[in-house]
Amino acid sequence: MNKSDQHWQELVNSIGNFLAPSMAKDHPNLPVVKAEGCYYYGTDGKEYLDFTSGIAVENVGHRHPKVVQAIKDSADHLVHGPSGVIIYESILKLAQELQEIMPPKLDNFFFANSGTEAIEGGLKLAKHVTKRPYVISFTGNFHGRSIGSLSVSTSKSKYRKYQQPSWLTYQLPYALPEYLPEGQDPEVFFAEKLEKDAESLFKHQVDPEEVACMILEPIMGEGGYIIPPKSWLQKVREICDRHGILLIFDEVQTGFGRTGDWFAAQTFGVTPDIMAIAKGIAAGMPLSATVASKELMDQWPLGSHGTTFGGNPIACAAARASLSIMKEEKLLNNAKTMGDYALTKLSGLKDKYEIVHEVRGIGLMLGIELRDPETGEPDGEAVMKALNGCLDEGVLFYLCGNAGEVIRMIPPLTINKEQIDQGIDVLDKVLAQM
Repeated sequence: MNKSDQHWQELVNSIGNFLAPSMAKDHPNLPVVKAEGCYYYGTDGKEYLDFTSGIAVENVGHRHPKVVQAIKDSADHLVHGPSGVIIYESILKLAQELQEIMPPKLDNFFFANSGTEAIEGGLKLAKHVTKRPYVISFTGNFHGRSIGSLSVSTSKSKYRKYQQPSWLTYQLPYALPEYLPEGQDPEVFFAEKLEKDAESLFKHQVDPEEVACMILEPIMGEGGYIIPPKSWLQKVREICDRHGILLIFDEVQTGFGRTGDWFAAQTFGVTPDIMAIAKGIAAGMPLSATVASKELMDQWPLGSHGTTFGGNPIACAAARASLSIMKEEKLLNNAKTMGDYALTKLSGLKDKYEIVHEVRGIGLMLGIELRDPETGEPDGEAVMKALNGCLDEGVLFYLCGNAGEVIRMIPPLTINKEQIDQGIDVLDKVLAQM
C-alpha cells in the first residue's frame, strides 16, 4: 500500500472524527475512487455493480459522458444563479423541456436543491392557496427530514424522536397488503376502506374544510416499496376533489423513468395538483422542483417562498442532458423491459427460499421482503446479512421498510440483462448460504 492509499484508509477508519453519525453511519460506507455507468470502483481495487443508483438518483448511469460534458460546458459560463436576481438559459430551457413530459397542467416550476425542499414548497403552496391549516398524509410514507416534510413522514418513528414537528397533521392508512382479507379483490377492498377511513377521520378529528392538502407517495418508497391499487389512488383523487383538498404526489423517488413512465402519476393515470420531483432529475447534481399549474403558482406571490441555490445553472444543464439521454437511449422502455425481466427472475427466489416473503416492483423499482420463516416477522437482520454477503461478492443493494426488512433494487435505467443476471445470481448465492 502506497502512502496515498494508506492516508485514504486512515481517513476512512477515522470517519467519526469528521462526519456526524447521522451522515456517516449508513450502509455500507464503501470507500470508492470512481463511478462509471452501473459500477462503483473501490479503493480495494474491486468493481461493484451498483443496484442503488445512488438511492434512485443516477437514472442515466454514473458519469454519463453527455452529462459530464454539459457540466463542464456550463461551468465555463456560469456556476451560480441566483435565479430572480439574474436569469439564464439553462433554467428556462429546462422548464420548457419538463413541461413536455409532465402530466397535464403541471407546467410551472419552483426549483430547489433536494426532495425535502420540494416537499416543503408543495406544502407551503397548498396552505397559501387554500388558506387552510391542516395536512393529511399516509402512514408509512417518507417525505423528508426537514420540519415541514418530517411532519408528514411516518415511515419510521426514529426520524421524529425528540424532534416532533410543530405542524399538526393527520394520517390515513396506506393500501398495505397486510390489510387485505384473503380472497378479497384489492382494487375493490382498498378503495372502499379508504372511503370509510376518510369519513371517520372527517367525523372525529378534522373537518375537511380545514384540510389544505393530502400528500402521498404513489408508490411507497423508504417505507417498503409498496404498490397500491390504481383504484385506491383514484379514490384519493376523488375524495380530494369532493372537499376542495389539493393532492400532492411525492415523486422524488418514482420520477424520471423509474416506473417505466416519466412519472408514476402517468403509470396510474392519476394527476395530482402539486408534484415534488428530485433525485433522478439531474444525474447526481443537486436539483429538485415543486411543480403545479400556472393557476396555482400565480397565487403564490414573491416573498412567500425563496431559494439561494435552487435551479443552479450547472444542475439545470445536467438535467437537460439527462432528459435528452433518456429519450435518445429509450430508457423508459428499458426500465419496463428490464424491470419485468428482473421481477420474473426474483420471483424464482421467492419460490426457492422460505425467507423470501414477497417480491414486488414496477419498472426498475423492485423490493424483496424477507421474513423469518418460523415467526413470520419482518427480518431486518437477515436483510443486513444478505446485503453484506452481496457486497462481498461485488454487488451493492440497499434496504428499506419499517424494520429494514426489504432489499431495495433500484439500478440505473441503463442496466442490461447480463448485469441483472449477475446481480440476482449473487443474491441467489447469498440466500442459499444463509
